[in-house]
Amino acid sequence: MIHSSARIHDTADVEADVDVGPETAIWHRAQIRTGARIGGQCVIGGGVFVDAGVRIGDRVKIQNGALVYHGVTVEDGVFIGPGAILTNDRNPRATGPGGELILAGDWTVSSIRLRRGSSIGAGAVVVAGNDVGEYAMVGAGAVVTRTVEDHALVVGNPARRVGWVCSCGTRLPASADLELDCPQCGRGYTCVPAEERIVERSAIPQRAGS
Repeated sequence: MIHSSARIHDTADVEADVDVGPETAIWHRAQIRTGARIGGQCVIGGGVFVDAGVRIGDRVKIQNGALVYHGVTVEDGVFIGPGAILTNDRNPRATGPGGELILAGDWTVSSIRLRRGSSIGAGAVVVAGNDVGEYAMVGAGAVVTRTVEDHALVVGNPARRVGWVCSCGTRLPASADLELDCPQCGRGYTCVPAEERIVERSAIPQRAGS
């Protein structure tokens, strides 16, 4: 079902059995394959490929030329930069051991989940089977070969964590203690070194009597 308020460019190729939510815009020469589900208030840029069965939440921006393959789930508020690629096959081959063409049922999909509020930089690649955590940021051109923690900033090939980012997208300044404060919006976070993660201080349960 395509909502009446959705805007789809005349050159876009939207196959049968596709859901498009309210106020979503799909631009020039985008291809949306059968069974894809796109939420409300999304922007699907020119030349974007959304494969069969892909699930995309609300208020997602997918920039020009990005490729989102079968098996990918995109949660609400995610940004996918131009030319980014989200793959789905850990062991890609065109043919089997006997030289026969590999068909749709002859390989195993390795899924990817981009969690709420995360950002994938321009030209980045997320390798099949790896998730990107909430509000994490993948730098331009990075190659993600392992799951990315919530709020992590990762860059390079293979991608490595070089810092943390706030929910607002600002890089958190390095600190000698375990408390990090966003210089942009003022949110505060606490590092949990043993678990290689940070948590927003307002979300930390208070101990009894504290």
